Order: sequence, then structure tokens, then C-alpha cells
Amino acid sequence: MAPRANWKGFLRLSLVTCPVALYPATSESEKVSFNQLNRKTGHRIKYAKVDANTGEEVGNEDIIKGYKVDTDTFIEVTKEELENVALESTRTIEIDEFVDRSEIDPRYLIRPYYLRPDGKVGHDAFAVIRETIREMNKVAIGRVVLTNREHIIALEPLDKGLMGTLLRYPYEVRSAEEYFDDIQDVKVTKDMLDLAKHIVNQKAGHFEPDKFEDQYETALIDLINQKRAGKPIAAKARPRGENVVDLMDALRKSIGRDATGPTEAPKKTAKKPRKAAAGQKEMLMPITGKKTAKESAAKKPAAKPQRKSA
Repeated sequence: MAPRANWKGFLRLSLVTCPVALYPATSESEKVSFNQLNRKTGHRIKYAKVDANTGEEVGNEDIIKGYKVDTDTFIEVTKEELENVALESTRTIEIDEFVDRSEIDPRYLIRPYYLRPDGKVGHDAFAVIRETIREMNKVAIGRVVLTNREHIIALEPLDKGLMGTLLRYPYEVRSAEEYFDDIQDVKVTKDMLDLAKHIVNQKAGHFEPDKFEDQYETALIDLINQKRAGKPIAAKARPRGENVVDLMDALRKSIGRDATGPTEAPKKTAKKPRKAAAGQKEMLMPITGKKTAKESAAKKPAAKPQRKSA
């Protein structure tokens, strides 16, 4: 099934324009999710929109937006009034300027999107914009409206397309001073730095996302598999933290503990990380007794990757 675009419109650089579509670059649909249930009946909990004063349920057609002025006072705003405030960026991503990637503070980054030509036309104009950004080694800054809000978007080449990253506005970024002011000024000795650097060198590697495994997600899948199989669930012992009495001694012990490990990035052999293409549904065990023998034979468990229960 082809991915569905979150937004469609035009990308414009001065007088050069092309139709484009915007797609989310990340997804959390593969993660284990839970519903809320009634403990007594096991039935799923439903949420109803009710009037805060009368307690009566309100239909979607009778619900409008309101800005809270004080406890009991709201300024009502209709859908039509919001549409009247429509901005040009609702249909066009206008490139306003080009900046160096290093100038963008990581705190301003929100989420990535993929940007590609929409339809069969506009590929030439799209390629011109993409390759210009690539050759100049810059990031294009523009504006786009998503869910009725205008966002700043940073565009940079990615393979044959563009990656657009939504950016926060300055008022959304908190100042670090109020959090860091109370941190004590500690003078770190050269011996401590040398020991710490030695530990870093022992653990040096390369960023390879495929070798990372979401251990909590794996534990959730194992938990569900065990409960579906009717196995008892045993509580695991929690790790206990240790107070560092002598920092130099702790650094030396760390070097000794890591000395047997490889200097390159460690590779896991006991477990293989779950590939992104494998969904959580494939990881869960089938419910026994719900299918006929013929159906069970048609779909053998070995056809799909299943994590073994502990």
C-alpha cells in the first residue's frame, strides 16, 4: 500500500515552482500499544465528549473551538473564521533563505518528513532545487502549514528527494540558564580527564542504527507472549545503583572492567535486533485454539519471525 501524504502543495524557489507531497519520515505504528479496559468486565473504555456543566454528550457538529480568557470566559472561534486566517503557506512552501546546517541549534528540531515531486510533472524543477541546495551545501528554510499551524521547515537533500525537518519557534525553546545555573563549577584534573578519555577510546565505535534494539519493546513483546501462552510472570530484580565514593577509583575500575572488551563498536551475538520491516504483530504468538487444524497448517509459525518467550 502506497504511503499517504500528510500535505500536498507546491515548493517554490523565487520563480521556480513544482508540485510536491510531504510524508512523515518516522512512524511509531510498530510499537506495542495498549487500550484501557474495565478491570471488572474486561471491556474497552470509550471516551465521550460531554458538556462540563450539564454532563450531556455533545455531537461533533456542535463542538467549536474556544480560547480561554479566564475560568468561565471563552472566546469562541468557528472553523470558517479560522479558514479566513489562511496563510499562503497552506498551499506553498516558499523558500525564504539558505543557512549552514551547523547554525541550526538541535533544540529547534522537531520531526523529519520526506518531500518528493507530486505526480508526473515538476520533476525537473524539483531536481534543480534539490541539486542547488546540495551543491551549495546549505539548508533551505521555508514555511509550511500543517494541522492549521504554520511551521518553519528546513529542507536538505536526501538521496533523490528532500528531507524536511520541522523547526520550533524561539518561544517554544526554554532557556538553559534556569536549569544549569545551580550546577557547581568543578575543576576536573588532568588525571581524571585522561582516565575518562581512555574509557571513551575503549568504547569508540560508529553510529549504526541497525544494531540498536528497543529493549523495553522487546520486553513488552515477551510479556504479551508469555501471558498469551498462559505462563506465570515472575518479577525481575531491579538493578541497584552504587554511590561513587572515590571518583578516581571508579574511573580506574571502569578501565579494568572494559579492558577485556573490543575497542571497536561491540556487536551483539546473543540477540539479533528486530528489523524495522518486521511489525509487532509478526512478533506475537498466535492464540491457540482459535483456528482449525487446516488453517493452522496453512500458516506455519516458521513463516514469520517470532521472538521466543523467556
